[in-house]
Amino acid sequence: MRNVIVGALAVLLAAGGVTWFSLDDDQREVLSHMPTDRNVLFWDEETRTAAFRAMDRFPALAEARVIEAGEATYPLPDGEPLDLGDFDLDAFMEQQKAASIVVVLDGEVVLERYGLDFDAEGRWTSFSAAKSLTSTLVGAAIADGYIESLDEPVTKYIPELVGSGYDGVTIRQLLTMSSGVRWNEDYQDPQSDVALFNEHESSEEGVDALVDYMRQLPREAEPGTRWLYNTGETNMIGVLVRNATGKNLADYLSEKVWAPFGMEQDATWLLSSSGSEISGCCIQASTRDMARFGLFAMGGGMAGGERVVPEGWFEEATTPVFDTGKYGRGYAYQWWTYPEGAYAASGLFGQGILVDPARNLVIASNSNWRNSNGEGGEGDERNRFYEVVQAAADARHAAQ
Repeated sequence: MRNVIVGALAVLLAAGGVTWFSLDDDQREVLSHMPTDRNVLFWDEETRTAAFRAMDRFPALAEARVIEAGEATYPLPDGEPLDLGDFDLDAFMEQQKAASIVVVLDGEVVLERYGLDFDAEGRWTSFSAAKSLTSTLVGAAIADGYIESLDEPVTKYIPELVGSGYDGVTIRQLLTMSSGVRWNEDYQDPQSDVALFNEHESSEEGVDALVDYMRQLPREAEPGTRWLYNTGETNMIGVLVRNATGKNLADYLSEKVWAPFGMEQDATWLLSSSGSEISGCCIQASTRDMARFGLFAMGGGMAGGERVVPEGWFEEATTPVFDTGKYGRGYAYQWWTYPEGAYAASGLFGQGILVDPARNLVIASNSNWRNSNGEGGEGDERNRFYEVVQAAADARHAAQ
């Protein structure tokens, strides 16, 4: 497979009249550390560090669709640096293999650090942090009248699922990952569903490959009774939104949030083999713009003076429905929940946006964890960092 990818890149470069010397540093790094296959779960650390900043710029890895920014940019002024006390930020960044940290307190950037030769102008992949943005598009589709209710059956919008384990499953149950359908999200198992479903080819012409894969899975529990982390179902939420709105997700996200809220840079959304956005993963964006998305959520979903989601949407979407048993967090509508009303978007290898309305605080970060899901200690250390920043924010507010 490595030879196939390298060969495809060679053809691409030759066809475009592109030379090694005309590539930028990020593109050269990718070519110097090409993946052995398309499955990111099994890339080595150097390959990930090179590719995570440029996955949307190599069609041999994945095609991508642009999420266009608008003309105006939401300001992120510099504030007084936040005092983290004796917390060793350098050691934390090394332990996390951190590419970036942006902390916004009371609307000002009070901490901004970069590593791994990444910077504020670059775009890093979000992995599953994209799930929270996909969830937000469901809210937008309800506000726009494309979807009537979260209690409608999924099969209303994806009729190809009729007769499958998704009969009777509601949109709300998809959002909370409680369909009751069997799924294996083991990132270490090359035969797990999460490792296989993106390479699936549909058995029926005209049926999305993802939908075809998911409709073959059996039901194991009654809908709404069990939480099971399921990236495939987030991708189905994307199919549902696309079917309901008639719009590509990248275009819809640009229309509702990216342009009117004032993101600084265009972003991109990686596409599946069927040409649709991988809605459970992989928005390529700057860390500052992901922090701006956190501010959009914390502000209740207003962009350009217009309400994007129904009033109260984010309060509902970030109220825990299930206890996950992971790092003391709950789960809501594709958001992880924390104590005191905080909530977070979170992705493999250490991508995250923590939103803490009580403290008027947003923390956006990108990393290349050695262990994909943080079980090597990275997840616990990131939570400790969140707590240190929250305590520093409390101290600043108390002193004001």
